[in-house]
Amino acid sequence: QVQLIESGGGLVEAGGSLRLSCVHSGGTSYSMGWFRQAPGKEREFVAAIGWAGNLTHYTDPVKGRFTISRDDAKNTVFLQMNSLKLEDTAVYFCAADELYGRVVGGKPKNWGQGTQVTVSS
Repeated sequence: QVQLIESGGGLVEAGGSLRLSCVHSGGTSYSMGWFRQAPGKEREFVAAIGWAGNLTHYTDPVKGRFTISRDDAKNTVFLQMNSLKLEDTAVYFCAADELYGRVVGGKPKNWGQGTQVTVSS
């Protein structure tokens, strides 16, 4: 079981930036991802990064605005979010799995509790 703790959420104006962090106990062999769930909607995939850091994948609505990265020395994964839009408002979840495909496919085995991101006009 991998423990994941997200932080960095908050209230930001449209066009602004936030950086989410996820401290995890999974070590370097885990692929990591970010997901989000908006009110009244299903949880959706946002971004993933492979265990070596050389593979990344993003959902189309965030391409060019969000960047996922990892610092394995600190067991931390980041999601840099720029040019935020109202539709980015959601609870953001960090996730981990030994298989990259399971993260990209939306079925990682390990989940954090989430952090709220609210974008205001």
